[in-house]
Amino acid sequence: MNKQQLDLENGRAVYGHLLSYVRPYWKAFIFVLLGMAIAATMDGGFVALIKPMLDGTFVEKDPFYIKVIPLALIGIFVLRGIGGFCANYFMAWVSRHVIKDLRAEMFDKVLSLPTAFYDRQSSGKIISKLIYDVEQVAEASGRALTIIVQDSLTIIVLLSWMAYLNWQLTLLFLTIGPVMTALVVWVSKRLRRYAKRLQNSVGDVTHISQETIDAHRVVKVFGGQDYERAQFEKANEYNRRQYMKIISTNSASVPIVELMAALLLAAIIYLATQPHMQETVTVGTFMSFISAMLMLFPPIKRMTTLNVILQRGIAAAQSIFSFLQENSEVDTGSKSVARVQGAVEFKNIHMQYDQSKGPVLRNINLNVQAGESIALVGRSGSGKSSLVSLLPRFYLPSGGEILLDGMNVGDIKLSDMRAQISLVSQDVTLFNDSVRHNIAYGRLEDTPDEKIIAAAKAAHAWEFIEQLPEGLDTQVGEHGLLLSGGQRQRLAIARAILKDSPILILDEATSALDTESERFIQAALDNLMQNRTTFMIAHRLSTIEKADRIIVLDKGEIIEIGSHRELLEKNGHYAKLHSLQFSALTTEQ
Repeated sequence: MNKQQLDLENGRAVYGHLLSYVRPYWKAFIFVLLGMAIAATMDGGFVALIKPMLDGTFVEKDPFYIKVIPLALIGIFVLRGIGGFCANYFMAWVSRHVIKDLRAEMFDKVLSLPTAFYDRQSSGKIISKLIYDVEQVAEASGRALTIIVQDSLTIIVLLSWMAYLNWQLTLLFLTIGPVMTALVVWVSKRLRRYAKRLQNSVGDVTHISQETIDAHRVVKVFGGQDYERAQFEKANEYNRRQYMKIISTNSASVPIVELMAALLLAAIIYLATQPHMQETVTVGTFMSFISAMLMLFPPIKRMTTLNVILQRGIAAAQSIFSFLQENSEVDTGSKSVARVQGAVEFKNIHMQYDQSKGPVLRNINLNVQAGESIALVGRSGSGKSSLVSLLPRFYLPSGGEILLDGMNVGDIKLSDMRAQISLVSQDVTLFNDSVRHNIAYGRLEDTPDEKIIAAAKAAHAWEFIEQLPEGLDTQVGEHGLLLSGGQRQRLAIARAILKDSPILILDEATSALDTESERFIQAALDNLMQNRTTFMIAHRLSTIEKADRIIVLDKGEIIEIGSHRELLEKNGHYAKLHSLQFSALTTEQ
C-alpha cells in the first residue's frame, strides 16, 4: 500500500483501506459470503413459504402443501443455521487475523520509530492505539461487516420478493429510503466526531494511569494522591461525556427510524385493505408481504444501530493509520562493517531539537583515538547527552559529520553501526524476564551459559546471581525492581561486557549508588573499559579522574579539553567545578 496517498479525513477511503487487510484471507472470506448468501436467501424463502402455506393449506386445503411445507420449513432453518454459522465463524476468523496483522504492523512501527517521536508522545497513548483502537477496528471489520453484508443481502432478497408480490406497495415502502438515508448520514458525521474524541480520551486515561503506576513511590512520598486523582477524574469524566454523547445520538436515531417504519406499516395496511387492492391481494399474499416487510425492520434497525460501531471503527482506523504513517528511522547507510577499531571524529557538529529553542550543540570538533577514554562534563543542559546520542544515531546532527574509522556514520548500515556500541546508563533498562535473558539480550540470546557467567563475573554480578533462588533463571520483575540498584547496574554492565563492542557509552553509570555498590561497579567498569573507546558522562568528577581526556561543555560548546591534572593546573571552568564538588564533599563529611 502507499500510505502517503491515504486521505485520513475521508472515512470511506479509510474503511476501504482497512478492508484491504482482508485480501490475504480471501479464501476464508468466500465462505463468509457464501454463508451470508445462504442465510439471506433462507430468510426470503421463509416469507415466500407463507403465501402457499396460507393459501394452499388453510384456504384451499391442498394436500400437497400440507405435506411439503413442514419439511420445507425444517430445510429452510437447517440451511439458515449452516449459513449463519459459516458467516459468523469465518468472519471472526478473518477479523482476528486482520487484528493480528495490524498489531504486528504497529509493533514493527514501534520498533522502528525514531527517538524523537517518543520524546513528544506519551507511551500511554501509544499503548491505547495498540490495544483499544485495534479492538474498535475488530468491531468494524468483523461484526459490523457481517451485519452490513448479510443484512444488505437480506434486504435485497426481501425487497425483491415484496416487488414480486405487489410493486405498488413496495414502491410506497421505498419512499422512506431517502429520509432514512439522510438520517443515517447525519448520525454518521456526528458519531465519527465523538468517536475521535473518545479515542483521544482513552489515550489520556491510559497515559495518566500508567504514569501514576510508574511513579507510585514519588506520588506517595510527596503526597500527590489528590493531584493525580483530580487529573484522572478530569480525563475519566471527559471520557464518560464523550461516550454518553455517542449513546445519546445513537439512542435518539433508533426510535425515529422505528416511528417512521410504524407510520409506513400503517399506510401499507390501510392501502392493502382498500377495495381495489383486495381483488388482487390474497390472504397469503398480504401476510407474506407484511411478514417480509416486518423482517426488513430488524436488519434496517441493526444497520442504523451498527453505525455507532462503524464510526468508532473508522475513527480508530484513522488513529491507527495515522500512527503507521509516522516516519520510521531513516537508514541512509549502505556499508556493512563487522567490527571497527573505534576511532571517532566529530567535525563541525551542530544540533537542535526544536528551531524555536535554538541549538543544543554548536561547532563541536573532537578527534577521539581508538581505545581512548573520554569524559564529558558540564552543567545540566550543556549538551553532554545530546553529543553521545548522535553516535548511535538516536538523533541526527543539524550540521557537520561524524566519522568512525574514517567512515561517515551515515554511510554505515544502522544495525551495523549500533552493533559497535554498548550503553550503560544510570536509568538501567531491564526486562521482566530472567537474569539470563537480561544479560544475553537481543542478538546475544543464543550465547552459551559459560560465556554469560564469565561476563557476570567480570561485572562482579555473579556473586549475587548465584545466591538468587533460581540463579540465571530468576525473574527480575518489571524494570528489574526485584533487584537492588547496584545489582541492576551490574547486570547492565555484564550485558555490555558480553556484547564486547569496540565503543562504550557510560551515562552516569555510577551515580546514586551507595559506597559498596559503587566500589563493585567501578571495578566492573574498569574491566569493561579495557581496550574500548569510551565516552563517560559524569557529574561526580571523582569517577572520571582516570580518563585519558576530559571534555568540558557549556551551552553546547567545548570550552576546555585536557587530562584531570592539566585542567586543574589550568584553573578554569573544570577546576571551579572540581573545587565546588570537593568543598561540598568535605562539608558533608
